[in-house]
Amino acid sequence: MKIGITCYPTYGGSGIVATELGLELAQRGHEIHFITYAAPIRLDTTLENIHYHEVDVVTYPLFQYPPYDLALASRMAEVSELYELDLLHVHYAIPHSVSALLAQQMVASRRKLPFVTTLHGTDVTLVGADPTYFPITKFSIEKSDGVTTVSDFLRKETIDVFGVSRPIQLIHNFVNCDVYRPLDNRPTNPRPRLLHISNFRPVKRVQDCIRVLAEVRKHVDAELWMAGDGPERSPAERLAHELGIAPSVRFLGKQDHIERLIPQTDILLMPSEREAFGLAALEAMACGVPPVAAESGGVTELITNGVDGYLAPVGDVEKLSACVVQLLEDRSLAQRVSLAARHTAQTRFATSAVIPQYEEFYQDIVNQN
Repeated sequence: MKIGITCYPTYGGSGIVATELGLELAQRGHEIHFITYAAPIRLDTTLENIHYHEVDVVTYPLFQYPPYDLALASRMAEVSELYELDLLHVHYAIPHSVSALLAQQMVASRRKLPFVTTLHGTDVTLVGADPTYFPITKFSIEKSDGVTTVSDFLRKETIDVFGVSRPIQLIHNFVNCDVYRPLDNRPTNPRPRLLHISNFRPVKRVQDCIRVLAEVRKHVDAELWMAGDGPERSPAERLAHELGIAPSVRFLGKQDHIERLIPQTDILLMPSEREAFGLAALEAMACGVPPVAAESGGVTELITNGVDGYLAPVGDVEKLSACVVQLLEDRSLAQRVSLAARHTAQTRFATSAVIPQYEEFYQDIVNQN
């Protein structure tokens, strides 16, 4: 098939999933066209079947805010006709699904252009639920030819928030277990390493990671690697200094090759207040790194507490810390959980299990249109 993909080309989960999906589809022989304002961070445009089309947003003094959604719709329509796309797949509802709807109408007299919208989390629970964007988000969901969510939690949340009655397909996030894998003959770290990966927004509860390390260090000489950047980085840095553990915390900034970073660590920390799925936890599990996470949202569909990771109530630093200490002090337990985490990733969330679900869904949408 010939598929157009639009996403936010940033470090957020929706852009990463969209990019990885396109790469996997291209390897399976589909022709993939990314349409967005910048090349996604994980996209290799030299690969066969991968094409990138930049959306040029012209600024004029008349425009206080450049109309990206209109420029995107025009580019979608243009690419769909030039390359005879079978469908568009947009990730994150605002404004991508609205732009896809406009593009569909622009070419309607000449060709069919169905579009699929994948909801990833904050486009439903935060942005889309805001009164400013609620009507247009609901409208775009209802007008999409197909809608998917990355967790059953988010599917139910979408129905509850927007009151939509249309079918919503659950297709979980996925991981390439050949790329995300444990290191061969990995040396033992001088100090156990905890890892946190996020965009450092308040919902990620980044400072809880600092507090967890402070508690863990009362029992184990551990260190914490913080990968990513965002508004909560400075408060976290200050807290590390206030608690006297700054020398044991490394702020790594944004990382382009997470698959190389994760296997060097021992435990992933994910204390988020809300996660639609928990992609970082899945990537860690594929690398055999046990996740210790807050029990929120779609994370419970990924992690089985005490088997392939650990869950604790949101904000319960004491319990999160106890789980970490238990894993670090009991090597046999850590090994069992590590193997179980890898097994979960391989059997339930590997690309070989999930990508065919997208292919089947695409075919159904095209056949219906």
